[in-house]
Amino acid sequence: MKIPFLIMVILCLGLYNGSLGAQSEQVESTDPVIKGFEIASEMIRKDSGWIDQHVEMEMILSNRRGESSTRSLNIRRLEVENDGDKTLTTFHYPKDIKGTSFLSYTHSLDPDDQWLYLPALKRIKRISSAYKSGPFVGSEFAYEDMTSQELERYTYKWLRDEFVGEREAFVIERQPAYEYSGYSRQVVWLDKIMYQPLRLDYYDRKDSLLKVLNFEGYKKYLNRFWRPDKMHMENIQTGKKTSLIMTDYKFENGFTDRDFDRNALRRNRG
Repeated sequence: MKIPFLIMVILCLGLYNGSLGAQSEQVESTDPVIKGFEIASEMIRKDSGWIDQHVEMEMILSNRRGESSTRSLNIRRLEVENDGDKTLTTFHYPKDIKGTSFLSYTHSLDPDDQWLYLPALKRIKRISSAYKSGPFVGSEFAYEDMTSQELERYTYKWLRDEFVGEREAFVIERQPAYEYSGYSRQVVWLDKIMYQPLRLDYYDRKDSLLKVLNFEGYKKYLNRFWRPDKMHMENIQTGKKTSLIMTDYKFENGFTDRDFDRNALRRNRG
């Protein structure tokens, strides 16, 4: 199964089984490449079976001078067997962006299918795979961050174990195996108990640190799945920041493929 990156995106960013009082899973291999793959596989396995999800969000955009603006949106997701997830993002506020919708079908190595509906133009725009590294509606998240994170999309390498605050984490490096990524590599700090990301560093194509994403406030839903309350993305090179504040997670909504077809972009008016 896959990891939501918003969370990990999107999202994603992904959220897993486990209890804070449980022992961490044992990863047996000492080879860094095999161990990295084993850790990622276990992370993906633990995110199986949530079926569908709805969450309300606030997106706060800040520049290096501390000036900020706020947007509200919701994200619906549908788990897809033997393929990547389907995700529909719809903006409610402010007025100039209300009704803007983004639809994404994630695939492992084939190009993702992504569309953006702009109500002011009353048209649906297909997002080119070559543009997936571009900014998502002016935020510090890229279009490629708004997809589920399939296991096959990366190669993996375990780097070390270390603490993030009081939480012990695996530190793994992953390199995109798909075309047109804006990143040369990513470094993930993965909580050893929850198998949740605590921090994610993104490196640009020149292998310079580009962005840092931190996750806060994990809670468990359906007695299985962990979700964060907050995500903070900082662009190290520009000083800009985007924060996501999540509320009202809902599962088992009964979503179907029809809720994620292209017509849904127009039906969801925010």
